[in-house]
Amino acid sequence: MRASASLGRRVLRWAGKIALTGLLCSVGSIALLRFIDPPMWSWRIERAMFPPAKITQVRHEWVDLASISKELQLAVIAAEDQRFADHNGFDMNAISAAFKHNQRSERVRGASTLSQQTAKNLFMWSDRSFLRKGLEAWFTLLMELGWDKSRILEVYLNIVEFGPGIYGAEAAARTYFGKPASRLTRYESSLLAAVLPNPWRYRIKPPSPYVQKRSVWIRRQMGQLGQITLNRVHQAD
Repeated sequence: MRASASLGRRVLRWAGKIALTGLLCSVGSIALLRFIDPPMWSWRIERAMFPPAKITQVRHEWVDLASISKELQLAVIAAEDQRFADHNGFDMNAISAAFKHNQRSERVRGASTLSQQTAKNLFMWSDRSFLRKGLEAWFTLLMELGWDKSRILEVYLNIVEFGPGIYGAEAAARTYFGKPASRLTRYESSLLAAVLPNPWRYRIKPPSPYVQKRSVWIRRQMGQLGQITLNRVHQAD
């Protein structure tokens, strides 16, 4: 009996140490990445190890948010998370709507915010388990507490995948349009944002019918959101 109790205490102590180490590492990594641009991230590593198809070349170049067209900044907000400036990392309205939709439809709809997608790309793997979603929520909460909205948007736009082996706005702009991300037009930005749900499936050059149709919708949403949305994101610093 005493041996079992002693073993149980040792297990609890080790579990506590592991939990504390994980807590300190996660908080520390978020604190560092507030000021240091990540040289690598989990999604890119997983793609390199287990690519859905052959990657002939990997392209990536980090640029500051000021060097990314405001048209593209607004386009990804319009396409992926229109309440980005308002929520604390989780859009409960979108989550509720997605839950109701998924109950009556076989086509699953997601409700991840830009903050959640940034956390996923930085730290997570592609598995859809409850463990991964729980860790993603934890890192999302830490980012929302430790970063401002413009830093979240900057990191997202620099690590998000725009095509096989194409990471970040600068690489995407130069690959698809032969120009820096700072010079992207509204039309070009809407095309890039249109492929974000599945950049391995959807085509930008030339744009597939789906991408063309979705880009029209994105530009319409950009017109409704307007510059005031970006101002609120940057003023939240």
